[in-house]
Amino acid sequence: MRFARTFAVVLGVLGLGGLCAAGTAAADPVTIPFQINAAPFGNPGGSFDAFPARCAAVVGDQPGVVVITGANAGGWGCFNSQPINWINLSTGATGVATLSDGLNGIPSAATLYTGPGQVVVMLAPGGTYTPGFATFAVP
Repeated sequence: MRFARTFAVVLGVLGLGGLCAAGTAAADPVTIPFQINAAPFGNPGGSFDAFPARCAAVVGDQPGVVVITGANAGGWGCFNSQPINWINLSTGATGVATLSDGLNGIPSAATLYTGPGQVVVMLAPGGTYTPGFATFAVP
């Protein structure tokens, strides 16, 4: 009987240790690509001089934080110096950020502190271009 009790205690301690380790393990960042099709002058077919913006949202690196950057190789492909409006549908929090200028060989990026939840981002290139949006879950 004493062996069974000791065995159960040891298994319980090992089990709790395993649960604690699993709970504190950091999740790997997830990259969610999305595309904004520019439509100059309201032309939904686009134009030869208006290429689509291939952006990506990187979530999971830090809790409640999203990094918007380019989805092409090296982090390129998203608009430079463009405003990003966001809303967290789970909490109601909103905000605005601006993509960096992409100078000196550093790709355009913006860090959004949205908090955890379902988030919608909208990129509005301005002028006569059609804005685009994407939605994703932020851990």
